[in-house]
Amino acid sequence: MKNEKLIGKLAVITGAGSGIGKETAILLAKKGLNLFLFGGRDASKLEKTAELVKKEGVKCFVLSGDITDTNIIKRGVLEAEKLGGADILINNAGMAFNAPYEQTDYKIFDNIMALNVKAPYFIIQKFLPQLKKSSWATIINICSVVSHAGYTGQSAYTASKHAMLGLTKSLASEVYQDGIRVHAISPGGVYTDMVKISRPDLTDEGMIKPEEIADIIAFLIENRGNAVIDEIIVHRVNKQPFLV
Repeated sequence: MKNEKLIGKLAVITGAGSGIGKETAILLAKKGLNLFLFGGRDASKLEKTAELVKKEGVKCFVLSGDITDTNIIKRGVLEAEKLGGADILINNAGMAFNAPYEQTDYKIFDNIMALNVKAPYFIIQKFLPQLKKSSWATIINICSVVSHAGYTGQSAYTASKHAMLGLTKSLASEVYQDGIRVHAISPGGVYTDMVKISRPDLTDEGMIKPEEIADIIAFLIENRGNAVIDEIIVHRVNKQPFLV
């Protein structure tokens, strides 16, 4: 159901080709927001999400590419500016890695930190001028339960998500006076493509659905009152130590 307050506003989402990003894009389109699907090496996945979004009668723009590349970030900012500027920014793109500490080499570590921390850090920084002009400026960073705990075989991933949560806390304090709300969502056990690759031993039984996280994102965006929710931790009903 469309929300009159949100109709025509622009939401920028990274990692919208599947999982949480895809379901969030579809749900926000149903609320009346225009979408900018930003980043992702698989352009075909983004286009499929865009097709579903456009069925809701809103505008949807796609820019694929590697968001760890500063040139792609610059292009994304320029494109969003042409569309009237971002009102909402959702940093959802990320990667996981499951291996013993001793098997995590420099390249793996750098790749994880580049996508999970460095990219959202500078995406936020470059989009801030647009967000400061918005009356509904909201930043939502998708963290993880490993932002709060350390699980065996997930040292690099856990380090990146701890960093992302720390960034979110600092940023929330820094931009509050600019009218920008910053939230972190830390899901545990969401059955996404990333989980299927990282943990092929798991099935969807008892797992959180991406749609459920999308519902929480929509709630944060729609309920922009005086009460501020800093962080939401989402566990499975049968909570177990888990990757994402």
